[in-house]
Amino acid sequence: MNEKNIELAKNPDLAGSWVAIHRAAKQAAQVARSTNTELVVLRNGKCVHVKPSEPPPPR
Repeated sequence: MNEKNIELAKNPDLAGSWVAIHRAAKQAAQVARSTNTELVVLRNGKCVHVKPSEPPPPR
């Protein structure tokens, strides 16, 4: 796995993708709260269901 910072990529689309992923995650959490559904996230290599009121998984 490449451990270089993606925000430093030469390709501007790739460099901006991390921001887009965070924006999408924030919107997904907002929708989950408004619909009272759980989010599916990856924690320690496993998919788990979390309530949107729980703290976000560590990065």
